Amino acid sequence: MHSTRSTRSSHSTRLRVRPARTTAVVSAALLALSLGVLPAQAADATGAAPVSAVAERHRPALDREALRASLDAFRAAGMYGSFAAVRDGSAQWRGATGLADPAAGRPMAPDFEHRVGSITKTFTAVAVLQQAERGRIDLDAPVGRYLPDLVTGERGEKVTVRMLLNHTSGIADYILPAFPGLVRDPGKELDEHRLRHLEPEELARLGLAAPPVQERGKHSYSNTNYILAGLVLERVTGQDPEAYITRHVIRRAGLRHTYFPSSARIEGPHAGMYESFYGLIDPPGDYSTYDMSWAGTAGALVSTTNDLNVFYRKLLGGRLLGPAALRAMKTTVPAYETAPGEEAAMRYGLGLYTLRMPSGGWYWGHDGAVFGAGTWSLATEDGRRQVSVAWNLMKYQRFDEQGRPLPDPITPALYAFVDGALAGGAPAAATGGLRSAAPTAAADLPPLVDRLPGFPR
Repeated sequence: MHSTRSTRSSHSTRLRVRPARTTAVVSAALLALSLGVLPAQAADATGAAPVSAVAERHRPALDREALRASLDAFRAAGMYGSFAAVRDGSAQWRGATGLADPAAGRPMAPDFEHRVGSITKTFTAVAVLQQAERGRIDLDAPVGRYLPDLVTGERGEKVTVRMLLNHTSGIADYILPAFPGLVRDPGKELDEHRLRHLEPEELARLGLAAPPVQERGKHSYSNTNYILAGLVLERVTGQDPEAYITRHVIRRAGLRHTYFPSSARIEGPHAGMYESFYGLIDPPGDYSTYDMSWAGTAGALVSTTNDLNVFYRKLLGGRLLGPAALRAMKTTVPAYETAPGEEAAMRYGLGLYTLRMPSGGWYWGHDGAVFGAGTWSLATEDGRRQVSVAWNLMKYQRFDEQGRPLPDPITPALYAFVDGALAGGAPAAATGGLRSAAPTAAADLPPLVDRLPGFPR
């Protein structure tokens, strides 16, 4: 057993920006739409992008040298450290680059455990869909049927379980109400709440009480939805939802290093997890030790990149859900608003999304971000070709005095690694009207599920 002690840099946290700029930066991070959108091909009847079987059969084999070079380029762009697992059929590659602990010079390792954030949502959705298969949860039933004392009034009658799972409920996120000091002094706020325990009902009430940011029926990513989904699961099974997910999803998938943490510490070997909060925590603080009750069934899981590949391969291969439930999971809605006549390059299903990458391919999976830790797992539709990647410096993006994003070399390097891992080698020339080269700026990239990469999701 190994765990990293919760340590900050030997230097005290200091904010190099004025309070007015702090507000501008946080506001931009929370409210700005993605920096750029790539056009996408038309979706099929289920809302998922069509996949060419011929293209899948002719995807290049793993190029280990290219994978190593691309992961190293992610580090060279400014990331502290990263590790990844790539699979193509029975062929596998695992690699690591950079530092797990910059102060001590400890290197990153490919088998580290990591906080995977909102990848947890896929696990929670699978558990809910298992209960739907058994007839114990109706996806189109109002949430008030299951949580009458919590989700009341019009929302209790009109918000359905399906709306929770695809983020069309219109219910606000609880993150800022749970961490109100993030707007004033993020370092102080995160430090003071390292060991705070929050019950899921408390988180749900914070989100329900916050003003909605989007009308019901339109996609608006909210962690509150998946806290409520966990409470629905608890109500119908009579079990703690994390225990249910562990028994019926994690163990059923045969995962050996995936778990909901029982304390603020990660059980196995892991990297430090450094939070910059857009430069407002300087130097970045290590938040690898943290009470994750604030994330629960929305984002508390610990896993490894290899376990994530196993999980998504079994899920997409129909080994965790039956055909009807898997079809429901892959029935998607646009993840953001587009210009007239333009299709979204990202569509969200039930705890699972499909995303068109810069080289033109469509892939299934999810990403996750908690304080100090980022993760991304994508796969081809048949689950044959996969990549899962983790990194340990979050909210590295920077903004000017007006809250406008500054040039960012790290995000394009991340996309280049993931895109190349899935497409085979370096990112291929784009097709279907996409840009003809690998992305060189964040504005050239399709969006992830939140406003900017790195905010808790």
